[in-house]
Amino acid sequence: MVDKHLESMALPKTARRKKPLLSKANYEALSSFRCELRRFLAFSETAALAAGLTPQQHQMMLAIKGAPGKESLSIGEIADRLLVRHHTIVELVDRLADIGLVKRTPDPTDRRKIQVALTRAGNAAIDQLSSIHVEELKSIRPTLQMLLKQFETRQRKG
Repeated sequence: MVDKHLESMALPKTARRKKPLLSKANYEALSSFRCELRRFLAFSETAALAAGLTPQQHQMMLAIKGAPGKESLSIGEIADRLLVRHHTIVELVDRLADIGLVKRTPDPTDRRKIQVALTRAGNAAIDQLSSIHVEELKSIRPTLQMLLKQFETRQRKG
């Protein structure tokens, strides 16, 4: 599943041969931006572990809670959102169901599919984790905005 997503992002050979249109400052900003993203992800992983969840379990719960216009997702939808294989999600669902954070229900339109929803305890856990994530994002917002602003004008300098 991940390979399919990576293939869709691959650049055509002609696009890969063009000279970069970025300045040295743009590369520095891009590097710093990726560093800030990695710091946020490290924060997120640490917060999930402190809450007794693996980072993947946290991501799955967030995918369910954040599904536009839905209260549940199918196994396939979760796999697509997390960019992992179907069987990996089944294992995550099993573990989260065992500790009472998610529940499985048959899909009302296709009984072959299973819908996964958060339980009351799952909602409480993701609410708490998401609150601290929002606070962390607020704290790094100025840095991210400053770095993104560097890409508003692209220059071909050194």
